[in-house]
Amino acid sequence: MTDKDIPFSTQEYHRRIAKTRHAMQAAGIELLFVTDPSNQAWLTGYDGWSFYVHQGVLLSLDSDPIWWGRYMDSIGAKRTCWMDDTCIHGYGDQFVQSTDRHPMQPLADLVKSLGKGSARIGVEMENYYYSAKAHSVLTSNLPDARFVDATALVNWQRLIKSEEEIHFIRKAARISEKVMHTAIDRAAPGVRKNELVADIYHAGLTGVDDIWGDYPAIVPLTPSGLDATAAHLTWNGAPMRAGEATFFELSGCYRRYHAPLCRTVYLGTPPQDMRDAEQAQLEGIAAGLEAARAGNRTCDIANAFIDVLKKHGIHREGRCGYPIGLSYPPDWGERTASIRSEDTTILEPGMTFHFMPALWMDTWGLETTETILIQPNGAAETLCNVDRKLFSKD
Repeated sequence: MTDKDIPFSTQEYHRRIAKTRHAMQAAGIELLFVTDPSNQAWLTGYDGWSFYVHQGVLLSLDSDPIWWGRYMDSIGAKRTCWMDDTCIHGYGDQFVQSTDRHPMQPLADLVKSLGKGSARIGVEMENYYYSAKAHSVLTSNLPDARFVDATALVNWQRLIKSEEEIHFIRKAARISEKVMHTAIDRAAPGVRKNELVADIYHAGLTGVDDIWGDYPAIVPLTPSGLDATAAHLTWNGAPMRAGEATFFELSGCYRRYHAPLCRTVYLGTPPQDMRDAEQAQLEGIAAGLEAARAGNRTCDIANAFIDVLKKHGIHREGRCGYPIGLSYPPDWGERTASIRSEDTTILEPGMTFHFMPALWMDTWGLETTETILIQPNGAAETLCNVDRKLFSKD
């Protein structure tokens, strides 16, 4: 049997666990149950497409984390988690999608066997992967425990990236550049959108040199024309048409780390109102990047961008970005701070954001975005190297 393929050093995992335990102690949590697959991977290294069944990580204040999940997936946990195999626990298939029993029953038994049956237990209540039924069964089978909401407790510990993580994000950025250039080069009237997306996937998965590509947490978003007035449409089999703009919201992915990037392509000569909006957007992006400095706040980035738009007579609401890093479907965002006017999170070196100052107008959309890294000194660094402009193709 070959050695485990662990992406990070043991010291890196110990750093993450120490940060999480500090947050647990501050919240009075004795045992944390983590179901978000991104948080599981961040704490243990577990990497598998198994988040459609109940699984998670148990973290106490005094021992290595325990990965718990379906037995057949526990084999993958032993291949990808940094901990000893004794920290891997699997439940039988009779609990999978059963109407008579539930996986939270054996989890409750495991918690009791650890002597934590009456502990103060934190669970991620606002999470894609922790259902109302799961919570009901778990709490009813641990009647002496006290449950508290630990939503995003681990996510917030992930906000400042280590040098090892930044190294991976830079690799993802190289793939992002490749997939974006593929999309721009391939876009032309008559090209079926699904075939273009196939080329995007091929570029992303083949990667760059020795940087192999992983699947991104969000599928390619590639709407054209009136569809581009909406933010999150995907693709169909229709051919691209002259006289329409298409925005591409894409990301390379390396070992689950992302570097999202958006650019817009117009097939033909863009109308003047789109060109005017482009200039306002680019000026606003420059102002936002200048405000993205350690010691400032996330709202300072948003306000700098929005203030420029106001000078150009453009009204823009909503957030303009979010933290990114390690993620699984359905989202490459970390779901903590936001780049928006009411968010006052202090910017610190090592934070990485998708600065997303897109414009969705009445008849077209214009997305030009950057993955940025907050620096110890000076303005934020943009991690992808693709011309920042509206691309037009005759």
